[in-house]
Amino acid sequence: APQAEPHATLAEPHATLAESRMFYAKMIGDYNRYLAEITTSSEEQQRQYSDASKAAYDKAMAVGRTGLPSTHPIRLGLSLSFAVFSYEILNDHERAVQIAKAAFDEAISDLDSLSEDNYKDSTLILQLLRDNLTQWTASSVDATK
Repeated sequence: APQAEPHATLAEPHATLAESRMFYAKMIGDYNRYLAEITTSSEEQQRQYSDASKAAYDKAMAVGRTGLPSTHPIRLGLSLSFAVFSYEILNDHERAVQIAKAAFDEAISDLDSLSEDNYKDSTLILQLLRDNLTQWTASSVDATK
């Protein structure tokens, strides 16, 4: 039988390979996002961190779409991180709202498939997504006044 890659069990003992790959790529995205937020060396360095972060988030999103249910807390957490990155680092408010809204709406429509094990984590992240959507859409309304 084929053996799982060594990092397949790092996220948690019962993690699937898709969970581990998505979580790992998300962590790379988060790490580079934080570096982009704090770097003061140059705009070029900030852009490199931002590009690396976006590439990692894109990779994680691709794995998540095919490997995990929309209600999975790691997938929801990824969408939250990617939306915040889009809003705060890329200054792409429209894209941030799209990412957060798509994740929220898809998970809400699939709530009946939410496992009891993930209920607390998933509903907490859904609340954070909704809070950000509320804040971001209110900010865009305020900006157009």
